Amino acid sequence: AAPVQITAEQLLREAVDRQATEVEVPRQRIVDADELQDYRVRKRKEYEDYIRRQRQNIGMWVKYATWEAGQKEFRRARSIFERALQVDYKNVALWLKYIEMEVRNKFVNSARNLYDRVVQLLPRVDQFWFKYAHMEELLGNFVGARAVFERWMEWEPEEKSWMLYIKFEERCGELERARRVFERFLSVRPYVSSFLKFCKFEERHRDIERARAGFEKAIEVLHVEDLDEDFYIKFASFEERQREFDRSKAIYKLALERLPKSESEELYRRFVSFQKRFGEKEEIEDVVVDRRRFFYEDELKKDPRSYDTWFDYIRLEESAGNLERIREVYERAIANVPPINEKRFWKRYIYIWYSYAMFEELQTGDAERTRQVYDKALALTTQKGVTFAKLYAFYAEFEVRQLQIQKARLIFGRALGECGKEKVFTAYAELELKLGEIDRCRKIYAKWVEMQPSNPRAWTALIDLEVSVQEMERARAIAEIAIGMEYMDAPEQIWKAYIELEAEAGEDERVRSLYERLLEKTQHFKVFKGYAEFELRQAGSIENARKVLQRGDRCLKNDDLKEERALLRAFWLELERENGDKEGIKKAFEAQPKRVRRMKNLIGEDGTKEGLEEVVEPAFPDDEPENPAKKILEKAKAWKKRKQMEQQATAGAAAASAPAGGAYNAQFQQGPAGGEGGQRNGEPAAAAAAAASGGGGESEVPAAAAAGPPPGMGGDESMEGEPN
Repeated sequence: AAPVQITAEQLLREAVDRQATEVEVPRQRIVDADELQDYRVRKRKEYEDYIRRQRQNIGMWVKYATWEAGQKEFRRARSIFERALQVDYKNVALWLKYIEMEVRNKFVNSARNLYDRVVQLLPRVDQFWFKYAHMEELLGNFVGARAVFERWMEWEPEEKSWMLYIKFEERCGELERARRVFERFLSVRPYVSSFLKFCKFEERHRDIERARAGFEKAIEVLHVEDLDEDFYIKFASFEERQREFDRSKAIYKLALERLPKSESEELYRRFVSFQKRFGEKEEIEDVVVDRRRFFYEDELKKDPRSYDTWFDYIRLEESAGNLERIREVYERAIANVPPINEKRFWKRYIYIWYSYAMFEELQTGDAERTRQVYDKALALTTQKGVTFAKLYAFYAEFEVRQLQIQKARLIFGRALGECGKEKVFTAYAELELKLGEIDRCRKIYAKWVEMQPSNPRAWTALIDLEVSVQEMERARAIAEIAIGMEYMDAPEQIWKAYIELEAEAGEDERVRSLYERLLEKTQHFKVFKGYAEFELRQAGSIENARKVLQRGDRCLKNDDLKEERALLRAFWLELERENGDKEGIKKAFEAQPKRVRRMKNLIGEDGTKEGLEEVVEPAFPDDEPENPAKKILEKAKAWKKRKQMEQQATAGAAAASAPAGGAYNAQFQQGPAGGEGGQRNGEPAAAAAAAASGGGGESEVPAAAAAGPPPGMGGDESMEGEPN
């Protein structure tokens, strides 16, 4: 590489700096004909040299010809244009410049000749036809302009060209000619826009019948898919301007029937506006309903299982009051069964059946149809394996309203076999209770208990039934059976119901007995709380309530349940504030715990310590402070006792398996195979040595000391709940 590198930027900068300034051509004054002739010869030579080098540069040809025309050398200018056309005769700008030169210098015939040539060579360029006809019109040669338009129309140009011809005839006052041109235009281009322009033309010239005929012809000739909402809106607006409101309404309705709902939003809006201005009240309501109906139909095409949309659609039809349409919508809605037989997919769907049945019962009063709806719903849900207790309950209630009690019982009996849910039992029992059939209620609840023996609500319902009919002994017997059940989902509900039963009966001793029995099974703080509330509220003894709370506090303390104990003491303070004296309040307040922070070891699943965490626990003022040394000593004593028991068990096993004289050989024959230094069954080395000496006395080194310190007496291990 070169020692000095030069960048491209540096090269460009130097080139610009060294660039010579452009030489300005001096202005030259021509004073005689010879100088003018020399100037023309020099310019012609420059142009000829340039176009010789760049023959395809049409712009230079145009400049050359324009310069010659400026020198009034029109023959030379025409010659240059003709030479340029030989290079590119399809260049539109070249033809326009050529014609413009002729027109500017008033060579009209030459311009006509050029137009005739160009429209033959380029007939699809509408600009030449339009300028040709416009020139003839400016010259007052309307016949010639019409002939140009006629030649132009033979090529069947675009819509804009036909409209130019029609407007030309309008300017000439030839309306009949313009209509004939329109008719030719419609035959060549039978589109919606063409008919709309024709109708607008006829309406502007006050020929209403021809305008209406144009709209009708469009509907007759064009395909239905070609007629959009804009066409119908303009047709209806035309009839509205002519005060033909019935015709306009008929057009709107025809359009609404033909057009898709998604493509006729503006049409609906116009129709509603029309009905508000010229229609009657019923017609306005029908329009609004139709509009909403079409909207719901479109939504349901997108998602036929949109049950919320079906509900809105049904409400719309019910407001309209057409029974056949309402039933049709209901049948279409229930036909869209959920594809998955899971209850969460059926929750909205089943309400369509409920609504259908209610409609037939309440609005039409047709009991037989209502039964058919319920029967179909039950058959469908049973077949799909998705049952609803509410469906059976509604059906039975319907039969009750029809005074068909036996049918209602049969429906509930069917429900117990097919569904067996809690709501079925409660609804059936409520029906029989209203009818005063207590024995039937007992049988229903007994069946419920038999089918769901671990359901506490079944037992409590049976107990409440017996209490309501003043059968206290039966209620107590049922409660005793319930609390004696080995398996119960929520036994506290049974106990609560039993205790409330005795409390309402005024049996304080029985209530106390129940609480004592419950405390034998569980010592949850809520039990003590309820017990204390009973002693205070019903028995009226705050002393007994305090004793219960103190007893609960001791039990929770023994079980080391600090949070529950704190809640119980908070309840004690609340109880004293409401019913106690100052001394009791003071004592309860002083017994309240404080929240303290302490570090606690995190123990993993394998029993190893994984670190420390900070916890906030209640600290009770009457508890003794924790003594770490005491805990360590207790653990050491427990460890020593455990080791002594292990040693005694090992020594007893050895004495039973070997003779006394062979103790030495037995121990040392097993030593190398048993582990390090003759240790046997985990004994320390000092104990093994004492056994080997055969002295049988105590060793100077105790076994516990030789084996190392007990857990918590040394090393890195820390006590539970204390930081290292």
